[in-house]
Amino acid sequence: MKGYLVLEDGTLFAGEGFGAPAVQAGEVVFNTGMTGYQEVVTDPSYYGQIVVMTYPLIGNYGVTLADGESRQPWIGGFVVKALCDRPSHWQAVGSLSDYLAQHGVPGLSGIDTRALTRHLRSHGTMRGVIATVADDAEPDQDQVAAWVEQARAFRMKDAVRRVTTPESYRIPGPGPRVVALDFGAKENILRELIARGCDVTVLPATATAEEVLALRPDGVVLTNGPGAPTDVPEAVATVRSLLARGDLPMFGICLGHQIAALALGARTYKLPYGHRGANHPVKELATGRVHITSQNHGYAVAAESLPPEVVVTHVSIHDGTVEGIAHRRLPLFTVQYHPEACPGPRENRYLFDRFLAMMARGAVSTCSA
Repeated sequence: MKGYLVLEDGTLFAGEGFGAPAVQAGEVVFNTGMTGYQEVVTDPSYYGQIVVMTYPLIGNYGVTLADGESRQPWIGGFVVKALCDRPSHWQAVGSLSDYLAQHGVPGLSGIDTRALTRHLRSHGTMRGVIATVADDAEPDQDQVAAWVEQARAFRMKDAVRRVTTPESYRIPGPGPRVVALDFGAKENILRELIARGCDVTVLPATATAEEVLALRPDGVVLTNGPGAPTDVPEAVATVRSLLARGDLPMFGICLGHQIAALALGARTYKLPYGHRGANHPVKELATGRVHITSQNHGYAVAAESLPPEVVVTHVSIHDGTVEGIAHRRLPLFTVQYHPEACPGPRENRYLFDRFLAMMARGAVSTCSA
């Protein structure tokens, strides 16, 4: 089948469709990772987005049972240069195209993803429509114009509420009690906590501070998720109330980092085309060490808006944006990137150990049993 990507400025890319036959609007973004396409399509942070992979060959190792980051794909569409429809991997249970088709997600291959990425870098992230049609169908000018209007009408609405867990659940463990506020959590975040023995309870993004504290946690993790942090004011209010206690260790990741910053009185802003990929260098200011990180975000914290009691701990080597903060007095630290991912190879997982050490210092004496 044929496939098309139409941007809100009228730019048209034509190729071959794969996955599900569908017409879907979304925010068009690019990811620079060379591997990890299954993690990308199942990451709830990509909800409502049409993802362009800059690495040319995608699908070569198929889809496995172990590599998903959630129960389903969340992307609006997938765009690649060359699609491998005959994958080779000992754990593969099927092809990427079949997997997307099963979940109603359209894909587009055979286009110049380098030209598309340069267009997005030059003009900023755009809304678009990905459409797959029958081979004998040829869209006319009216059809293309209708797709452009559909792209311009797209709005990201209730993204966090659509991907969060509908109800709370617990993963028992012998260690400290951790509450994870699920704004669109990748499963690997939970795996890292479980691997360290934590007793984890996952709460919906709409949970109140009272509901969190009723579980008597030793610490709280603010997870990743899609959309703008200002779209979830109730989560900001919850985090602000938890911070007011002054003794509850908190660890924020990606959207959780931005929500924590808003709760502290800072501002966030939208980046021109975001940071998405598994090869983003980040400098830890206290040590001068540079970490290679996995990232997926379209918003950033405004450094100049941070209150005096908050220090910037990490910055992006690419553009100097804030990649981590910590409070001088409260037991809170956050990072913009994904320490649970494995871009090279596992050096960022020390942040989970830091979180456990923070809880072990007894910062939550009134919450522990």
